[in-house]
Amino acid sequence: MNYQETLSYLYNQLPMFTRVGSSAFKKDLTNTVALCANLGNPQNRFKSIHVGGTNGKGSTSHMLAAVLQIAGYKTGLYTSPHLKDFRERIRINGEMISELEVVDFVAQYQTDFENIEPSFFEMTVALAFDAFARHQVDIAVVEVGLGGRLDSTNIITPLLSVITNIGWDHMNMLGDTLPLIAGEKAGIIKSGIPVIIGEHQPEVAEVFINTATEKKSPIVFASEQWDVSPSKQQNVANTNQISLRDVTVKSQPKNPVQTSYPLQLDLTGTYQLKNVKTVLSAIEALRNQGWIITDEHIITALKQVNTLTGLQGRWQTLSNNPLTICDTGHNPDGIQEVLKNIANVSYRHLHFVLGMVNDKDITKVLSLLPSANTTYYFSKPDLPRGLDAQALQQQAQAFGLRGEVYASVSLSLKAAQHQAGTNDLVFAGGSTFVVAEIV
Repeated sequence: MNYQETLSYLYNQLPMFTRVGSSAFKKDLTNTVALCANLGNPQNRFKSIHVGGTNGKGSTSHMLAAVLQIAGYKTGLYTSPHLKDFRERIRINGEMISELEVVDFVAQYQTDFENIEPSFFEMTVALAFDAFARHQVDIAVVEVGLGGRLDSTNIITPLLSVITNIGWDHMNMLGDTLPLIAGEKAGIIKSGIPVIIGEHQPEVAEVFINTATEKKSPIVFASEQWDVSPSKQQNVANTNQISLRDVTVKSQPKNPVQTSYPLQLDLTGTYQLKNVKTVLSAIEALRNQGWIITDEHIITALKQVNTLTGLQGRWQTLSNNPLTICDTGHNPDGIQEVLKNIANVSYRHLHFVLGMVNDKDITKVLSLLPSANTTYYFSKPDLPRGLDAQALQQQAQAFGLRGEVYASVSLSLKAAQHQAGTNDLVFAGGSTFVVAEIV
């Protein structure tokens, strides 16, 4: 098979969560263990950092990878899902693995796939670990796919476990209370391995503290170690958008490391201010283990995370005329962060391109969205899990959200941009898969 035929095989033959939902989620690590055993257990041949959480784990993973790259370490990065190209999931020093590596891997182990019957995600994790081992990376940043305890990535023993935060998402698989969700996320905490928790959330903090105590794992809460504030807020030329690029990071008194960083972030979005704290605490933990990462490495890397790692879809400006922005935030906490950023933009009218998936309770999200001064453009993301646009429109109307249905995300975006007037804002989101169709 050539590359496109190989992708078709993977997409059509292996259960894929992004397409079919929870039926592709395996309830144990048996398949991943079996696959990696056939590969000679590549996960044991490189050092790693494991990053989980409800929101922010992708940005945090990319920032950590950027810092490690600038520090001179050959760095693997595994994230999911991809937006445009399958190979976005597996990068080494910011470069996607080659199409030939994907083709050769599938050709070599196709019989194993047919015997083990892995999911798409399990196969991808095995491919990533195999690539990192073959390329002899110094370290790999590995993002959890879903949950933690039962996630396929959880066969690694990392140098450091990172959990960004806990919010409402995938309740049908992880639990219907925040402590239950936290318990699943805490499953990546390993015996004796330091753990960084990004946000101290009173309703779930004890879950992490108790798990870390049981595992004898040193634990810190990044939000209690750092204060981050914008150094200045100024209008970005010709966009009416507030810049949060320049920030000052200072250690709190309880932080054993007393320092201050003047940072210029290329990742926009106010939520990155939370993620920066998590990254800095993780870096301090790595320094304590002997990794050489200077302040200058941090400052240099965080100026150019997009360039170094290829991250897309986080409060990303697609056009300035009209101002068009997209974001992958899709659960209640993620949407709240999106709305904070929308509030930082000066606009006359908001044109909201909205699409969602059909296997989640979307009422929490719809209840948060603005009705005043906002026109909605409803569409179905192009995958089986996509929620029918008319069904979305009907549910949205119950919350006072008004707008028309369009045949595709791209047509929704075109209509929104066409109808937007001077000083209007066009925003596209509600699902990672909406963003994937327009970036």
